[in-house]
Amino acid sequence: MRSGSRGRPRLRLGEHGLLEPPAPPKRRLLPRAQLLPLLLLALAVGSAFYTIWSGWNRGTKELPLGRELRGSVIGSLSEARLRRVVGQLDPQRLWGTYLRPLLVVRTPGSPGNLQVRKAAPVTLQLLFLDGEEALKEWGPKDSLYGSRHLAQLMESAPHSPGPTRIQAIELFMLLDLLGAPNPTFYSHFPRTARWFHRLRSIEKRLHRLNLLQSHPQEVMYFQPGEPPGSVEDDHIPFLRRGVPVLHLISTPFPSVWHTPADSEANLHPPTVHNLSRILAVFLAEYLGL
Repeated sequence: MRSGSRGRPRLRLGEHGLLEPPAPPKRRLLPRAQLLPLLLLALAVGSAFYTIWSGWNRGTKELPLGRELRGSVIGSLSEARLRRVVGQLDPQRLWGTYLRPLLVVRTPGSPGNLQVRKAAPVTLQLLFLDGEEALKEWGPKDSLYGSRHLAQLMESAPHSPGPTRIQAIELFMLLDLLGAPNPTFYSHFPRTARWFHRLRSIEKRLHRLNLLQSHPQEVMYFQPGEPPGSVEDDHIPFLRRGVPVLHLISTPFPSVWHTPADSEANLHPPTVHNLSRILAVFLAEYLGL
């Protein structure tokens, strides 16, 4: 039977030319050391479901008719206590391989993530803006119509727990002029330089793992040093209101910019693939996924 195929085992040719099934394999029970991780995982998952169930069903009969149930579901496992319990049952490999990735790293709101991110929960919001182009002559009042309007609205809209929606923006990442081959990006603002360096590190890491396409060693998208110049773009209204901006715009601009050739036909699929992977890893690490 080929590797990965499914179904009944094939018959084999016997000593006298007759087809006979292979001898049934001997059954062996899993050693206790291999069963232990499964039992602990089952215990942890069962405890999590019980915590959620008890939170949903706590005090529902005591509510008067017509009232909404608004209760927080709070369930956490102390990482220090769990580490001690696991250390008594199995080596540290069990904690690092099975339990910590499940209970701390992969679970939003788990003790590990709460220790790293003590602020309010962070989520991803996508903004599609109309660009900085002017209607007549480019200037402060004849440009950035969509972003200026949106920033003004967010500045006056209340937000919990912060005063306004614009003050709740932890990082504003602007993606512009992407898709042409061999783009080069620079860090434009010292306040977000650490996040730009994180992108550089991710690009190098994915290159070493051979996960980028058409990406030789001498081709690096995220460059050190100063940018060729400042770029007036949709981030300006947010930057003026104190929002941290990570501006990812290819400089110099692609050669087809503002020409009839600026179309889907001139997109470079390997570059699009590479940037998608780099940004996906960056967002996963930033959001703690």
